[in-house]
Amino acid sequence: MRIDTVWHNARLATLDPVLPKLGVIERGAIACTDGRIVFAGPEQDLPASDAARFDCEGRWITPGLIDCHTHLVHAGDRAREFAQRLGGATYEEIARAGGGILSTVRAVRAASQAELVTQSLPRLDALLAEGVTTVEVKSGYGLDREAEWRMLAAARELGRQRPVGITTTYLGAHAVPPEFAGDADGYVDWICTEMLPALAAERLADAVDVFCETVAFSPAQTSRIFDTAQRLGLPVKLHADQLSDFGGAALAARYGALSADHLEYASDEGAAAMAVAGTVAVLLPGAFYTLRETHAPPISALRRHGTPIALATDCNPGSSPLTSPLLAMNMAATLFRLTVEECLAGFTRVAAQALGLQAEIGTLQPGKFCNLAIWDIGAPAELIWRIGFNPLYRRVWRGA
Repeated sequence: MRIDTVWHNARLATLDPVLPKLGVIERGAIACTDGRIVFAGPEQDLPASDAARFDCEGRWITPGLIDCHTHLVHAGDRAREFAQRLGGATYEEIARAGGGILSTVRAVRAASQAELVTQSLPRLDALLAEGVTTVEVKSGYGLDREAEWRMLAAARELGRQRPVGITTTYLGAHAVPPEFAGDADGYVDWICTEMLPALAAERLADAVDVFCETVAFSPAQTSRIFDTAQRLGLPVKLHADQLSDFGGAALAARYGALSADHLEYASDEGAAAMAVAGTVAVLLPGAFYTLRETHAPPISALRRHGTPIALATDCNPGSSPLTSPLLAMNMAATLFRLTVEECLAGFTRVAAQALGLQAEIGTLQPGKFCNLAIWDIGAPAELIWRIGFNPLYRRVWRGA
């Protein structure tokens, strides 16, 4: 076996699903060749080689973290709306008054692709500094062809400027743009006939998302977009049941969606349907916290039905200006009562599943990309317990 690099004298949290809990291996080692793991196990079983060796001095290694739901690429900020919410305004009131998503749409439409990249890089760097090695980036703040295209192209460019995996999601159905005011059905027609075929042809988007909610798009409109996306071979995912039980979880399951995200008001039936379909529940505690919500996602139902649970920052300018996966895990544990194992799996193994990338990333197993986070901690629980403290020692992306 040819080996390029070895990390040894480590404690591994492999997240291997066939091992109990975090898949811990004491006195472990990882070997990498051409950017992929070729060995992850007890150091005593490591094949002999003359590869470069890094002594981890007993530190913990987890898979590189995966942020599977972000709106990382955007322009401007919404600090004024934050102040309005502190004064008592609701998310819906701000949106209906022309703020919210549409205020960011105006900023994005005025920005060039280069400006979008420049403004987004500091947010990306903050994620990388906490061990993130893969990021999903949504569009949805352009809402016309040119601006949505710039957002998706900017996301791809981020992956060229930094050592990180980037996946892109088209979220044109985020809000109805001003030029289609009062004609949501017409806008959905335009998405289905103009944008989705062009995106599929250019391979600029890896998936399609919809905001299915009373203030956004109906289940019928969502279904039209999903039908078109699936005919074009594009996977789907859904912003579901965030503000009300709108049937989003069950709808996502019916289409075999990669994930349904938010889910504060998802029903027991929706959770059960997702489990059967293999649709991941992506919980977003940053938005729950920022919006001061009180109706938590149905954690007990998700557990009871075996629905896989992922976590993400939901980094966005309005409802979750969060660029810390470590804080997101603490929020999930504190606000939703997730366990240490659920939090770490939610930002690694299950997050990979939410992106359809579980064969490539998310666990420390041979054949997968060598994406590692090496931590100065005594136990994995420290990653969730601490607030405002970053114990990352080293981040490795594809072996480097």
